[in-house]
Amino acid sequence: MDIEKVLLIAIMHEHKDEEQFYYSLDELEALVQTAEGEVVETIVQKRPAPHRKYYVGEGKLEEINQLIEEKNIDIVITNEELSGGQIRNLQEQLDVRVIDRSQLILDIFAARARTKEGKLQVELAQYAYMLPRLHGQGADLSRLGGGIGTRGPGETKLETDRRHIQNRMDDIKRRLKQVVNQREQYRGNRRKQQLFQVAVVGYTNAGKSTLFNSLTKSDSLYEDKLFATLDPLSRRMKLPSNLEVLLTDTVGFIQDLPTTLIAAFRSTLEEVREADLILHVIDVAAPNRHDHESTVYRLLSELEADTIPILTIYNKKDLIEADEFVPSSHPYLIISALESEDISGVKQDIEKLIKEQWTYFSGFVQEDKASKLAKIRQYAILEKQTYIEDKSGYHVEGFVDPNHAIMKEIKEFHQE
Repeated sequence: MDIEKVLLIAIMHEHKDEEQFYYSLDELEALVQTAEGEVVETIVQKRPAPHRKYYVGEGKLEEINQLIEEKNIDIVITNEELSGGQIRNLQEQLDVRVIDRSQLILDIFAARARTKEGKLQVELAQYAYMLPRLHGQGADLSRLGGGIGTRGPGETKLETDRRHIQNRMDDIKRRLKQVVNQREQYRGNRRKQQLFQVAVVGYTNAGKSTLFNSLTKSDSLYEDKLFATLDPLSRRMKLPSNLEVLLTDTVGFIQDLPTTLIAAFRSTLEEVREADLILHVIDVAAPNRHDHESTVYRLLSELEADTIPILTIYNKKDLIEADEFVPSSHPYLIISALESEDISGVKQDIEKLIKEQWTYFSGFVQEDKASKLAKIRQYAILEKQTYIEDKSGYHVEGFVDPNHAIMKEIKEFHQE
C-alpha cells in the first residue's frame, strides 16, 4: 500500500499550555508514522474553542482546501475528537477522508492486536466510537475501506444501521466474557502457583518491551514505534537468589486515550492489578517526561492499582547528562535497557523490594530433610545456607511471602 499523505489540523485553545500543545502535535505525528502515513503539513489555528460545525474557522477551510490540492493530501487528521456532524461537514468541504486522533489510535490498535481477545476488544472499541458518529461517517462505513482509519470493522461490510452495530457489540461482549473467564482461570492457576508477579507499565515507546526482553532474555516485539506491544505477554524471570518471578509486559499508556478503548481494554490492563510489584518505565529523554509520569499514575489509579509498590525505571540514560537528572519518583533506577550491568541492577532492586514486602526467617534444617530446601529455594529468597557438620544439617536464612503455602514448612524449623 502506498504511504498516505496526511495533513494535521489542530486548535490551540486560550489558556492552553503552549509546550504541552506542541508536544501533543509531535505525538500525533508519531502516531501517523506508526500507522504508516507521512505528515506533509500541519495547520494550527488559535481559537477560544473549536468551531462547532467545522472544528476550524470557515476562513481556515479555504487555506486547508488549497493545501490539499497543492500537496495531494489523502487524509486530514485532527488533534481532538470530532463529532459526527463535524466529520461530515469537513468531508463535504474538503472532499478527502477526515478522521480524528481517537480514530487514529483505534486504527493502530486494530493493526497491532494479535490475540483473539485483543482483536475483539479493539473491534468493540471501534464500534463504540462509531455508534454516536454514524450520521457523520456516511458512506465511508458502508464499504470495505483501505488506508489509515479504515481498519477493523470495515473488514466485514459495515452497515450503518444502529441496531446492526448494537447487535454486533452485544455479540462481541458475549464472546469477550468467555475469553475473560478463560483469562481469569489462567490467573487463578498462576495464583495457585503463588509466583511473585511483576508488571511492566509505562508511557508508550518508553522502552518497556526492550526492558522486558533484557530481563527475560525473550524476543517479544520491540520497535521504536508507539504501541509496539498491544497484548499482554508473561515470562518467567530469575532473580540473583534464583527465585523465579512472573514478569508481564503491558500495552503502552498514552494521553487522551479514547475512552472507548480504556473501557474495552480494562480486562487486558487488569493484569496490572494482579501484580505484587510494578516496574514503571519512563523515557528519561522525553521532553514531556513529567506529563508521561502523571498520565501513567492517573491510569493506574483508574485501574485501582495505585497501592501496589512501584519501582521507577528511568530508561535511555545514554540520551541525557546523568549528573543533571533530578528524579521525581522514588525508589528509582536510571538505566539503559540494553546494558547487561543495568539489567543486573534492576533484578537486584526487584529482589530488595520483594524482601521489604516479605518476612525474614532463619533456622536449622536436618540433613535428612534437605529436600525441603529445594522447595524453599523455589518459593523463597534463600540468603544463607551453611552446612553445620557437628549438627548434620543446614543453618538457613532468608525471606518468604507470609501468605505462601511454603510458610507452613518454614514455621516447622523457624527460630525467632
